[in-house]
Order: sequence, then structure tokens, then C-alpha cells
Amino acid sequence: MELKMIKENKEILLKANEAISNGDHEAFLNYCTEDSKWTFVGDQVLEGKETIRKWMQVEYAVPPKFNVKNLIAEGDYVTAIGKITLTDKDGKASQYSYCDIWRFENKKLAELQAFVIPD
Repeated sequence: MELKMIKENKEILLKANEAISNGDHEAFLNYCTEDSKWTFVGDQVLEGKETIRKWMQVEYAVPPKFNVKNLIAEGDYVTAIGKITLTDKDGKASQYSYCDIWRFENKKLAELQAFVIPD
């Protein structure tokens, strides 16, 4: 049973990231719990779906591009490791290495611990 859950969680994360890459913030947020919490290590903490929505409107105004190298899952956790390209408000694209550790609750993204480092 756990292998099925792990596979489902990986698929959910891939679909959620695809929604972000397509600029569909609401589709992404449908994969999140209402009290989802995002911790950008060394930077900031976002708590609640509405706070995340407002952050995405600014930070993901230009959809990010993900290049996932590894997806590692165990229990309620899926870790995505790869590269992300973010475009700032001046149109300058920058590439980062990232590691996102997601905790799932009832097939929803409940918590994120993100390590994002400029390349």
C-alpha cells in the first residue's frame, strides 16, 4: 500500500509543478491544503493558501521552468532536486539549484521546506 501512496504523491507533485509552469496558480493551489506552510530556508515562511496565492502572483508572474533531476519519496514525503529558472519583474531570467522537500496530507501538499541557491 505504501508504494502506491508514494507513486501517487510523486504524480501529484509533478502535476502541481506542471500547473505552475503553465502559469495556472489556482490549479496548483488545488493540490495544497488550506493551511499549507512553505519555508524558504534562510529567507521567509509563508503560511496558508491565501498568503501563498499572493506570493505566487508576484514571484511567479512569469511562470518558472523546472528541470527535475531526482524525485525521492518515502512515507508522506517527496523530495524534488533539480534546477529552476525564475524571471524577475525586469524580465531577467536566473537559474537556481533547488531541493524541495514536500510533506503530504491526504494527497495534498501540506508543507514545503525549500533550499534555493543561485547557480
